[in-house]
Amino acid sequence: MPLDAITFDLDDTLWHNGPVMAHAEPTHYAWLLEQIDARPQADGRRLAETFPLEAYQQVRQRLMQRFPLSRGDHSWIRERAMLELLREHGLSEAEAERWAAAGFERFMQLRHAVEPFPEVVPMFEAWARRYRLGVITNGNVDVRRLALGDYFDVIILAGEMHAPKPDTRPFLTAMARLGTQPHRALHVGDHWQEDVLAAQRLGMHAVWIDAKQEGERELPPRVTRITHVRELPAVVERIDREA
Repeated sequence: MPLDAITFDLDDTLWHNGPVMAHAEPTHYAWLLEQIDARPQADGRRLAETFPLEAYQQVRQRLMQRFPLSRGDHSWIRERAMLELLREHGLSEAEAERWAAAGFERFMQLRHAVEPFPEVVPMFEAWARRYRLGVITNGNVDVRRLALGDYFDVIILAGEMHAPKPDTRPFLTAMARLGTQPHRALHVGDHWQEDVLAAQRLGMHAVWIDAKQEGERELPPRVTRITHVRELPAVVERIDREA
């Protein structure tokens, strides 16, 4: 039977994520340090000296170890790390919560400064009339904050489900919400384990975007390898024709 649904990973599938994170990671924390250190502290301590960026990153790692069920919820981990640092720095609970929320929102503004590949919007405009489209991501980009979000019928933030890919639950949830079955759905992503094998083992078709040129490997049934999203329309047409 022909395809009736296509789901997508986001980061490094529909846009380059590395430059976005390389900017967002230090920039949002530098903003928080500037805001806090502009406030007079009784003991004269500066957050930038007590808790530099490396300390913030270490707190996040420790939180993932302390709360393994939440390790995939990057939003919660990041905001909780800022909250704990601000508490330890001496802010009141209310102030720490307020500034942690502000720091996280600053991060999210920077996190959403993504630039989809130029082929993405025309591709979705054509497919929206033919397929139901969905997102299954382990990241914390909320595609509804982007113009691109209008094309998607279903958006699954797997980390917030406490079931990050390659867990099957995000895929099964997407299938249920899209009203389809695995053999009539295609998943597109860049990660071999989290996207390709996870989808393929459920009976979905899968397209592996091997942007890093990891090289040829033996592909299991229903899996196609490409190196850029621009190759996707021809692959989808072939899969749909052969399904």
